[in-house]
Amino acid sequence: MHLPLSDWIGFIGVAILLIAFLLNLFNKMDKGSLVYILMNVIGAGMACLASWMIDYIPFIILEATWTLVSVVALFAYFTKK
Repeated sequence: MHLPLSDWIGFIGVAILLIAFLLNLFNKMDKGSLVYILMNVIGAGMACLASWMIDYIPFIILEATWTLVSVVALFAYFTKK
């Protein structure tokens, strides 16, 4: 089975987001931890890129917003410490 690059990028990005969510949900990772924030930045960024590659505007908006909010959380993490 041959999948386009956009699918691979999207799958990996969504997998990162879901792993972060599950780890947080089961109290294995704090939502304020650097790893959690980075997983959200990277995962959402990859999902946004994949959505852009297939020109799917609703998910571009969703994932770009998720990425932006996560970058703000990353900035807050470093300015708080």
